[in-house]
Amino acid sequence: MLKRTDRSKLAQWVWTVDYVTLSLSLLLIGVGMIMVMAASPPVAERINLSEYHFIIRQSIFAVPAIAIMLVISMLSVRSIRAISIIGLIFFGSLMVATVLFAPEVKGATRWLSISGFRIQPSEFAKPFFAIVCAWLLGLWRESDEFPGWVWASGIAGSLVILLLLQPDVGMTALLLATWGFQMFLAGLPLIFVMIAVFLLPIAMISAYFLLDHVQVRVDHFFNGTSMQMQRSYQSFAEGGFNGVGPGNGSVKHYLPDAHADFIFSVMAEEYGLITCLFVILIYLCIVLRNFAKCYGAQDMFSILAISGLTVQFSLQTFINMASSMSLIPTKGMTLPFISYGGSSLITSCITIGLIVALTRSQSISFAPLPTHDRRAA
Repeated sequence: MLKRTDRSKLAQWVWTVDYVTLSLSLLLIGVGMIMVMAASPPVAERINLSEYHFIIRQSIFAVPAIAIMLVISMLSVRSIRAISIIGLIFFGSLMVATVLFAPEVKGATRWLSISGFRIQPSEFAKPFFAIVCAWLLGLWRESDEFPGWVWASGIAGSLVILLLLQPDVGMTALLLATWGFQMFLAGLPLIFVMIAVFLLPIAMISAYFLLDHVQVRVDHFFNGTSMQMQRSYQSFAEGGFNGVGPGNGSVKHYLPDAHADFIFSVMAEEYGLITCLFVILIYLCIVLRNFAKCYGAQDMFSILAISGLTVQFSLQTFINMASSMSLIPTKGMTLPFISYGGSSLITSCITIGLIVALTRSQSISFAPLPTHDRRAA
């Protein structure tokens, strides 16, 4: 048993870690396993794979993903900064390789094959960007002589260019939202906020006319002619309050990405509104809890990093659920922890691990030593 007077790193982790966020994240991973098991067999059958192909692979990915989340949650702030810089450089380089060498899949080049495994480098670069951006903006607020906002904007611009070349509009919007939110918290002058608000509709209109797949999705959304969106919306009506029962749903037989992008629709049909609201409540608890923890942070870096990562997590969740319910055009974005995919699952665990590590570090800095330890010091 570890005592509170034990000052080892393991003891500090045990007594300061946010068990609520970790427990809720593990619960979502469990829900994801159940949903992948429910949604993936028809998808596997359509492409001539074993019935349990996707659930086996998801189980294999879950073990290292959980281990990575726990290990990252034990890191110090200094280690987090160092790993994030290295990670952003590494996965940024892979994003360049993706644009140059990756094969085209459904009109996009987002996936890179390495030793038989397909990874999406932009997924991994996303949380590391939030940390690096928070570090640069924190240095800028500490000293006006350091142009941290220029460096952060330059990195964001470089990643946006790589994302648009793939193209990946959904991830571009997510990254820009993270950057914009962190810039706003760091004290971005009001004139720049007004310019950004003015440029946003221009950027959206430009994406519509310049990117064919964006134009097709938007047209289908407003015309109501998208088969995927119609089937997805229908699943919520058929599921009702209690659902049609595990394994009895039909939407997974028609949606090509039922185990990934539209897994929330499968959940709605088979398990009903009650389960959907329960899952939404779990996400909401994670997001609100960690936004609240920003108030306990004493330095600008922690405030920007925790809030930036939380914004990423919450926006990705909202985009997936909203597209499944036909509230916005489809974006091809996974539901954190629940959708099938090794890249998605591991990056979700990295994001939560970073958040837990940063909030834990704040707890360590505020926790007073026991009386006899202060006397000894």
